[in-house]
Amino acid sequence: MKQGLVIIDVQNDYFPQGKFTLVDTERVLNNILTIQKYFTENGLPIFYIQHIKLDPNATFFAKGSHGAEIHPDLLASSNQYKQIIQKSYPNSFFQTDLQQKLQQQNIKQLVICGMMSHMCIDSTTRCASELGYQPILIDDACTTRDIEFNGELIPAKTVHNSFMSALMNFASVMSCKKFIQIS
Repeated sequence: MKQGLVIIDVQNDYFPQGKFTLVDTERVLNNILTIQKYFTENGLPIFYIQHIKLDPNATFFAKGSHGAEIHPDLLASSNQYKQIIQKSYPNSFFQTDLQQKLQQQNIKQLVICGMMSHMCIDSTTRCASELGYQPILIDDACTTRDIEFNGELIPAKTVHNSFMSALMNFASVMSCKKFIQIS
């Protein structure tokens, strides 16, 4: 079964000195780079999803900004099968040509990683499942941030773990190390 890697929103604004910093981004980036290396070495396609905010008053991911650029470490490696797909909504399939590109390359299974666990990872993983891509979600290659609900601060680790546990109904959720071992 031909796999494709979908790396979601690993953009400068989510890293330290960015406009919307997430938790533990360097560790997560290292795990993403490990998965990316596997796909590159095996000649498998990689799809980089880049969130661009269309609102001219956007506080982060503003069109044309440094913060909206994909983290340079990801694009440093060469892979003839890599593609950048821009989106404006959490679901990487919604109003993009991702589905079409996957079909053109006969991709049957998606490996998903990136940022933010409770938004774009969640939305894209659920949609990938509904479209029949039998997703594999790499939990330690995803991250999020603290969020507030009803006046209570919910730590990023709790947010992340809650979403990963819920997504087990839509994907095989595993660590980077386990994915590399079984692939």
